[in-house]
Amino acid sequence: MHVLRVAVLAALLAIGSFFLIVGTVGLLRLPDVYNRMHATSKATTLGAASLFLAGAVYFGPKGPGLVSLVGIVFLFLTAPTGAHVISRAAHKMGVPFYGRADWPEEEREQR
Repeated sequence: MHVLRVAVLAALLAIGSFFLIVGTVGLLRLPDVYNRMHATSKATTLGAASLFLAGAVYFGPKGPGLVSLVGIVFLFLTAPTGAHVISRAAHKMGVPFYGRADWPEEEREQR
């Protein structure tokens, strides 16, 4: 393996691990479902995509590398949708925001 390829793999693995750890800390430390959902959907999407990309760099454009690239596309299509569905379901169930925050459309209705 070339030195540049190893450096790229190491960087992608480090970036992916960092974002996954940040997402995990956000899940454990943030106060409500909306903040937790944001931390897990944003940070872990970047982390998992970096790990998938490291797999694509390691295996090349055929076989498992192609599966990694398809995984990245699938992840970027489904993670925002899942986060949106979770937040809408929590809102419809009446889960309150942390602090004094409110939904934007409710502020317009009150005026």
